[in-house]
Amino acid sequence: MPEDFRVLIVDDDFHVAKLHAAYVDSVAGFLALPPAGSAAQALQAIHSLRPDLVLLDVYLPDASGLDLLHQLDVDTIMLTAAADTASLRVAFRRGALGYLLKPFTSESLSQQLRSYARYRRILTQPGAVTQETVERAKRSLMPGDVTASARPRSATEAAVLESLEPGEQYSAAEVATRVGVSRATAQRYLSSLADDGAVEIQLRYGSTGRPEHRYGVAVSR
Repeated sequence: MPEDFRVLIVDDDFHVAKLHAAYVDSVAGFLALPPAGSAAQALQAIHSLRPDLVLLDVYLPDASGLDLLHQLDVDTIMLTAAADTASLRVAFRRGALGYLLKPFTSESLSQQLRSYARYRRILTQPGAVTQETVERAKRSLMPGDVTASARPRSATEAAVLESLEPGEQYSAAEVATRVGVSRATAQRYLSSLADDGAVEIQLRYGSTGRPEHRYGVAVSR
């Protein structure tokens, strides 16, 4: 199982940061790091913790998050109450992958994070990048805008998808048993189907407290 994406939340409101951390931890494949409350703390945390993704507010006590964004060499999504077009343009111009306006729901952030996970999976596939890969990666960053791919599916991939009954959630091991393949093979095809938006990944905590990835047919929104 791939390691979770490590997420640093940068927000000067401790209670808001704690709430957003809970949102992050509820999404399969993501782990919230201890939040940073200022630009200075964020730079220190990024240097020491090496997050995969930063969730960054614009309004920080010691600097603008937009100025901080200009200094970061890490994937960043803005979570902010800055609802002016100038901030939005600057954020995208300086490399933000997304822009989510406060207040937002847990599901809104979950969709954004799942889109980011698809983006990362697409860009970790072996082989040279093609223009199709570029377009798939761009589309994957738009929550709710990923539709099931029309590309031809192999017999095994089709069998994996058909093994998922609508409304039900399965582990990779359960899918492997239903299809008659190894767990690693099932995991690989489930990840590919998630990239295309045909499958959704959720997180479930078992009796041991350890999270388990569960897979189900994507529901059109």
